[in-house]
Amino acid sequence: MEAQNSPLNWDKNKKYRIAYVDEPPFYWTEGNLVKGADIELAKVILQAIGISNIEYHLTTFDELLSGIQKGRWDMNVPIFVTPERAKLVAFSLPVWSLGDGFVVQRGNPKKLTSYEAVAMRSDVHLGLIPGQVQIEKSKSAGVSDSQIVMFNNQQELIDALLTGKIDAFAATAVGNNAVANANPKLESIPHENSKDVKAPVGAFSFSKENQKLLQAVNEQLRKYLGSTDHRTRMAKYGITETEIDSVVSNNSSK
Repeated sequence: MEAQNSPLNWDKNKKYRIAYVDEPPFYWTEGNLVKGADIELAKVILQAIGISNIEYHLTTFDELLSGIQKGRWDMNVPIFVTPERAKLVAFSLPVWSLGDGFVVQRGNPKKLTSYEAVAMRSDVHLGLIPGQVQIEKSKSAGVSDSQIVMFNNQQELIDALLTGKIDAFAATAVGNNAVANANPKLESIPHENSKDVKAPVGAFSFSKENQKLLQAVNEQLRKYLGSTDHRTRMAKYGITETEIDSVVSNNSSK
């Protein structure tokens, strides 16, 4: 089932602005084009509700939430939903569920398979990006402030890892696979999740005042997520039933 058109009275002269960061395979810039699984999903959903005038804004991860609050753009690409973030913005229905992992130098010389493994070695430095949920996750596992090195974006993390300034960086396992596939000197190490712990979910986010757009997007997401068209599009980016099925099941019950 493809996204079904249910156009509302949107301002045809207005450009609806989506903010994103460079983090393949979810969203990235290639030449003059903005690509990615979540970019494609956003376009399908917005066109289905009658919005075709879309403008993309590249920003930093740390500015996504403040930008939406200040009205610099209308919609953020999906990021992890947390109670703290939900106090600042309105989240859509979840669109994926993702576990964490590390990117390390090929061979994983320091045998880093979890945040706890990092915490046990004072000689290990972990790269992170401001605003990431992985910051609190690593600290909760015992990683010290002195072990954490902050970078502005994914490319800076990759460069630091290749030059030995850090021993690993943390992000989603799916995203890390894309990094490793593009860099033969690097390897993706997924974290083993406890069977009792569900992987966190991600969703589009909006200003709390923008309920019209949020409700229209949610209406289409209920119809579209889990459809053959959705699964086919996402599979191109390495997003499979593992990342989709749990949110589809949960959304259908709401």
